[in-house]
Amino acid sequence: MTLIFAHRGSAGTHPENTMSAFNEAARVGAEGIETDVQLSKDGAVVIIHDEKLDRTTNASGYVKDRTLQELKTFHASFGFKGKWGKEKIPTLEELLIWLNRNQMWCNIELKNTFFLYPGLEEKVIQLVRAYKMEERIIISSFNHYSLVNCHQLAPEVQTAPLYRDGLYMPWVYAKAIGASAIHPSIRAAPDIIIQACLRMGMPVRPYTINKTDEMKRLFELGCSAIITDYPKEAIRVRKGLQVN
Repeated sequence: MTLIFAHRGSAGTHPENTMSAFNEAARVGAEGIETDVQLSKDGAVVIIHDEKLDRTTNASGYVKDRTLQELKTFHASFGFKGKWGKEKIPTLEELLIWLNRNQMWCNIELKNTFFLYPGLEEKVIQLVRAYKMEERIIISSFNHYSLVNCHQLAPEVQTAPLYRDGLYMPWVYAKAIGASAIHPSIRAAPDIIIQACLRMGMPVRPYTINKTDEMKRLFELGCSAIITDYPKEAIRVRKGLQVN
């Protein structure tokens, strides 16, 4: 069965990367969530996608220039203002505590291409180990040097390269950097590449799959998982195919 990972939680219907979005993903039955981490000024691992606060909160400037205490005062529900109440920027530790109450997978994307965030890998792995989540965590990044570092630090934790452009024999590349799966943009993952990866035993979890026809095609291909902003819709589509 193709698994469904909720992109930044249920980002199509709830404020992205907030506990309400993660709770919605769990409520509708997604098998996993995808989320993003950066470091605050004082070194806390916080969950937010953009390097800047402007789009998703009522603040401005860079995440890295604010302390955790400051970040916690901002409203992270800005894109859904008034609809779901006032959401705060979660920490990775808060998310891991929540994950310990369910059986969901979690894909943690390290947002370390614009700013390198020295020590981010070590801090994420330390938290994952502290909450004994090694078997349900996948670390991904567009920074593949960072993924090699993660694999060296914690070979027991799965890693998966993110990429947007076509990659020749991506299953070979993934193995070369110690990764256990690939997370391509759907534009870089035509059916023939997905099928070849699966034949070679390399899981494929493309992003961001929001169109019903794309969901259906990937389910029918037997793709390992999809990453979507609309987990409820994806589950509806998958159930419909299973009935047939």
